[in-house]
Amino acid sequence: MTLFLHNHRSAPLLPPVFTYEELESSTNRFDPDRKIGDGGFGSVFLGKLFDGRTVAVKYLHRNGGKVVSTKSFCNEILILSSIDHSNLVKLHGYCSDPRGLLLVYDYIPNGTLADHIHGPNRKNSGSLSGPTRVDIALQVAIAVEYLHFTVQPAVVHRDITTSNIFVDENMRVRVGDFGLSRLSGSSSGCVWTGPQGTPGYLDPDYHKSFRLTEKSDVYSYGVVLLELITGLKAVDQRREKREVGLVDMVVARIQLGLLDQVVDPTLAAEGPVVAESIAAVAELAFRCVAADKDDRPDAREVVAELRRIWSRVRGVRASNASVVVVPAAQE
Repeated sequence: MTLFLHNHRSAPLLPPVFTYEELESSTNRFDPDRKIGDGGFGSVFLGKLFDGRTVAVKYLHRNGGKVVSTKSFCNEILILSSIDHSNLVKLHGYCSDPRGLLLVYDYIPNGTLADHIHGPNRKNSGSLSGPTRVDIALQVAIAVEYLHFTVQPAVVHRDITTSNIFVDENMRVRVGDFGLSRLSGSSSGCVWTGPQGTPGYLDPDYHKSFRLTEKSDVYSYGVVLLELITGLKAVDQRREKREVGLVDMVVARIQLGLLDQVVDPTLAAEGPVVAESIAAVAELAFRCVAADKDDRPDAREVVAELRRIWSRVRGVRASNASVVVVPAAQE
């Protein structure tokens, strides 16, 4: 595995290598009480390195088979060692050991965006005001724009979800979990692959054709926008059958002019400027989740539109937000 990594990326660009013993010690032998996350590709533990840094240590699962875990492991290292952006999770190192495959990241202490929208953190209503939601949407869009237009070859994330967007104490976000990501690299700008990702966020065009493009990320991002403005989950089996998927539910309301039926009620009391901005975000989300990928905007267009929306609501945030105001446009 180490030879594979060095053959695909020059050694100076690879992150540092940790020993298994170092990371085992940093997590108190992978103490269950230190577990801060659990996903399809691995469990994440809070770690304290010998130099005092607090980090997140992902221990890749083997239940999906050694080949799948190894592929995801190498893929994440290669991609994260080639990117550098304030809205993307930073990889500090890795460990390739017969006892386990481990990745070491920034520790972001304020949970995921999913936690803030759907979990216990949602009770802190001041942290997710209308202007803050627009700010978060813009930050995520800037990260996607960077992956699609600045990185060469472009990176297609393939799993943009609220669970893979991490939020710090100042409501700055970082997109993470690049285990499914791919470099587009081909002349057609797409990756041929079997359907992988998270239900509710999968591009329907990709699911049918196995052709993965940057527009597949735009679709997933559009679902994130819908979660931000509605406060509802991307998939919820408790809803009526035709509305289990959030896209189906909200698109139908938008087409009938009934957006107000699904907008998060906590946003209703924030005034007409916020209401107009949320409606504009809903219109953008509607375009992002278009069934035909050619009808979707690209990440640059998404960023440009959100900058316009942000310019209208930033004054509202500055006047009544309890969190630190950090310009989302800053890269």
